[in-house]
Amino acid sequence: MNLKTQIIPYTLIFKQQVRTSKSVYHEHKIWYIRIFEEKGSDRFGIGECAPLPDLSCDYSAEYEAVLTCYCREFEQTGTIDFEKNRNFPSILFGLETAILHYKSKGYNFFDTPFSRSEKGIHINGLIWMGDYDFMIKQIDNKLNKGFTCLKLKIGGIDFDEELKLLKYIRCKYSENEIIIRLDANGAFSPLEALEKLKRLSDFQIHSIEQPVKVGQWETLFELCANTPIPIALDEELTGINSFSNKKKLIENISPQYIVIKPSLHGGISGSSEWIKIAKEHNVGWWITSALESNIGLNSIAQWCARFENPLYQGLGTGNLYENNHPLPLVVDKGLLWYRN
Repeated sequence: MNLKTQIIPYTLIFKQQVRTSKSVYHEHKIWYIRIFEEKGSDRFGIGECAPLPDLSCDYSAEYEAVLTCYCREFEQTGTIDFEKNRNFPSILFGLETAILHYKSKGYNFFDTPFSRSEKGIHINGLIWMGDYDFMIKQIDNKLNKGFTCLKLKIGGIDFDEELKLLKYIRCKYSENEIIIRLDANGAFSPLEALEKLKRLSDFQIHSIEQPVKVGQWETLFELCANTPIPIALDEELTGINSFSNKKKLIENISPQYIVIKPSLHGGISGSSEWIKIAKEHNVGWWITSALESNIGLNSIAQWCARFENPLYQGLGTGNLYENNHPLPLVVDKGLLWYRN
């Protein structure tokens, strides 16, 4: 059966500006891959390619041309060349999930309690960078909505102000009531990192992502060996695409956790490699979306649900956009549900 592809550019508009470790976004240009039978059927599959400027290893001004080449190759062979696609994780993710959608004939890709609408996925409530009042407002909003795990992006305001935010939460809720995760986005210098981690540990923190900038493996190894707060690697995984280099990173740093984003870290196949390596080295892990629309978010959630990972996942980005696509994804009291 010969499948054809169609590339559909789309621009997502944020409800409010979003700050990441390197950029401020007001909109997000993405590409959908639609695969379909050339004749005789209305069956199709949709996958999402959502690279992020300054964050994705495969983003470039020629992205759409590269995507077109890979789609044409898929049309000719009917398969994905995973080795050839390793350095283009967002394209790999788009093709893989388009095929999953096509094969499943629906948006519930696998037979799981999540896909049957019987069980939700525990997710963290994300607190975006901003001034103190803006972050307090977000914290109150997430707590009022029933989230029991908060993830605060820090490093954007004065450190003492960030400590006040944590004190604000802990004055109301113990660590048994509310889990606190932090994402430093590489904000700490190597000289100050350990001391800041010690001060943060007063607030019973579950974990902190990427305390120092990427590429400082020796520093990260020392921090992971001595930290009072478990360290999770996030940006550090980006651009590490071969299986051998993934294994080398885990063995050389020995982190407590890794944070896996399929659009950034190898698509479904490459992310599965990260999980395999993490398990072999007793490293914890969880899965996070990376500002995809609901099409990509659903794909990640359907795949994520197969693992039944007891940790909170980072799948709460579905309500960021003015013009997202309506899919049966609902966040209710800190759980993501697929309401089929």
